[in-house]
Amino acid sequence: MKGQVVLVSRLAARDLRRRPAEALMVFLVIAAAATTLTVAFALSGVTNKPYQQTRLATAGPDVIAIEGGGPGSAQPMSSAQLAAAVASLTKAPGVIAHSGPYPTSLSVIRFGGHTVDVAAEGRDRAPAPVDQPKVTQGGWIRPGAVVVERGFADALGVHVGDNVRIGGRSFQVAGIAVTAAIPPYPSSLCHIACPFPIPMARGGGVPNMGLVWLTRSAVAGLASSGAPLAYLLNLKLADPAQAPAFVAQHPGAFTWQSIQSAINALIGIEQVALGVGGWLLGLLALAGLGVLAGRRMTEQSKRVGLLKAVGATPATVAVVLLVEQLTLAAGAAAAGLLAGWLIAPLLTGTGAGLVGAPGAPSISVPAIITIAVIALAVAAISSLVPAIRAARTSTVSALADAPRVPSRRPLVIAVSARVPVPLLLALRQLSRRPRRALLNTASITTTVTGIVAILASHAHTPIANLTISNLKLDRFNELTAIITVMLVILAAVNTTFIGWATAADGRFSSALERALGATAGQVTAGLSMAALLPALPGAIIGIPLGIAVYHLLASGTPLAVPPAWQLAGVFLSTLLAVTVLTAIPSRLGARRSPAQVLQTE
Repeated sequence: MKGQVVLVSRLAARDLRRRPAEALMVFLVIAAAATTLTVAFALSGVTNKPYQQTRLATAGPDVIAIEGGGPGSAQPMSSAQLAAAVASLTKAPGVIAHSGPYPTSLSVIRFGGHTVDVAAEGRDRAPAPVDQPKVTQGGWIRPGAVVVERGFADALGVHVGDNVRIGGRSFQVAGIAVTAAIPPYPSSLCHIACPFPIPMARGGGVPNMGLVWLTRSAVAGLASSGAPLAYLLNLKLADPAQAPAFVAQHPGAFTWQSIQSAINALIGIEQVALGVGGWLLGLLALAGLGVLAGRRMTEQSKRVGLLKAVGATPATVAVVLLVEQLTLAAGAAAAGLLAGWLIAPLLTGTGAGLVGAPGAPSISVPAIITIAVIALAVAAISSLVPAIRAARTSTVSALADAPRVPSRRPLVIAVSARVPVPLLLALRQLSRRPRRALLNTASITTTVTGIVAILASHAHTPIANLTISNLKLDRFNELTAIITVMLVILAAVNTTFIGWATAADGRFSSALERALGATAGQVTAGLSMAALLPALPGAIIGIPLGIAVYHLLASGTPLAVPPAWQLAGVFLSTLLAVTVLTAIPSRLGARRSPAQVLQTE
């Protein structure tokens, strides 16, 4: 047993050293998929820590109640009504502290050519026992001055000392602060419970809204008959975990858990995109590795025969190939885990609206095991069929290394006699390698599905406040651009390798065709068409499949189909890329004269 292990290890190691380029390709495609899946796992819940830090630093409330406000026809809340509503909440069982009620008004802020909706909250100059925003730059409010929420300040580009206009009045920025009572920009109070009469954003939902703090008198001056003041009351409970039960008994309030969920939504779409991107890259890796493993077994058919001739069992032959692939997969999984662990902090920032930082994301042991199993499974599945086929090949057949001869039917011969020479050569190649053609189709389908799904998500994403940076959209665009590039690069590598493998496997038959009268251009065109014909149905299937995948993930959203010119561009670009990428190795292979090839064979 020990001798067999040593033999298999030496044969696998020697084969990897003899083919470093192919080994590197296997390593890279699996590492890319493992990296993407690692980042997706790492993003889970990374905002919890900075939000809890912000709650501690600002004496964050457990429940926030909204009184007054409402549509434009609503009457302003009287002092007696407000006092009665506040008393019923502050004296409720479980409430141990409160602050407010604070008047809040809907207005607009103008700065640097931007005009953005803003919720202006009136506060006292003295610190509050519950929800006292933590000033990170400058100072707290004073007459004629404003404090801006930090995430909103970053997006708007304002700094301490700048002058802004709110509701037509000029205010100096006294400070920049963070709070745990309202989600930071680009989320807002209206993404949880909106007391203001605001129009719907383009594409549905509410527009992005900033948050500022002013004196009570300044906020009172912003109110209008069409938008009466709302009042925010911050409550502290003896048991913060009971906040949902408290809100269930007191409508018109929301919990600290809902705020945390709104903050987590900043990265929720990233988790979905990375998860889908990881699986798509895994499928592409599977297709590419399947071609690679099949090509390597074709090259090593004589080696397989020699191993069997000297006494190696069929199982030994199969195990050698599996060990090679699994060794590379294990290393690639480790590299992918490390790369994902290093990349995740770049994507887990929750914006400037919280204190603290997520730090190095934690990847659980089950996640590590899952990623490792996926990487090993991709390598094993891609190698299994070629390994079994090699093990079942007889010693004589392996030593002869005879090419597969397609079955010849009179009807097929009659039809092929009337087709152009390049198409005839392409059909001949496809009949010899049907599984490779299916893998090519699967690779193109996966790539087009991913690209179209990303285009569909862009077609659905509402773009509100075009005059100001939308952090959610920016982050999503950056992430999907990375995934798109990875998909395109991996698909291009797969397509190039398929073209190279087809040209290498068909070098003898191509030389024979040229010797019988076919030109080098016809042979090159035939090899390109051998890749283009399977790519055509893959591109067609990938378009509706990509739209379906997006709407399956974004359940509940209206149907969003990318513009026809984008879909047509993806379709035509895919076919053009396949043609060009496969023509390069085909053209290089055609530079040798038929006589040289036939003599070497």
